[in-house]
Amino acid sequence: MSLEGAKRIDIVSDTHGYLSEELLCALEGADLIVHAGDMTSEMDYEQLCAIAPVRAVLGNNDYYRNYGPGVDRLCVFEYEALRFSVAHYREDLPVGTSDVAVCGHTHRAKVVTLGRCCVVNPGSATYPRDMSVPSMARMLVRDGQILSVDIVRLG
Repeated sequence: MSLEGAKRIDIVSDTHGYLSEELLCALEGADLIVHAGDMTSEMDYEQLCAIAPVRAVLGNNDYYRNYGPGVDRLCVFEYEALRFSVAHYREDLPVGTSDVAVCGHTHRAKVVTLGRCCVVNPGSATYPRDMSVPSMARMLVRDGQILSVDIVRLG
């Protein structure tokens, strides 16, 4: 399968005010960054926006943060002819109407398919629970197709 023309979406969650050098290096070259909440730092949001366009949501630890009007509890958007939904909690995702659904909160990386929807939890890029190292997810998409989705271990 050719990856020519594919867009790279890097997915992170639960960074909790810390963006490691390894994470920042891994994000370089992304076409889009998705953050599934608990960023807890306006400066981190600005730093991510300097790398690539960001779609982010509020997590349970972001309640007093102000990342701007585009960051709320649920984010639904289209990218490369795919419908994405992002929420911190899995139960808040409209899985039935999404091609890709992204959540965080558990600090446990997982990728599952529910019907036609690919559900991605990248784990925590800062404080993992199940994995021995922090993680993120990387998705390649093109023309309405998910070409690949992988959990990337950081460290």
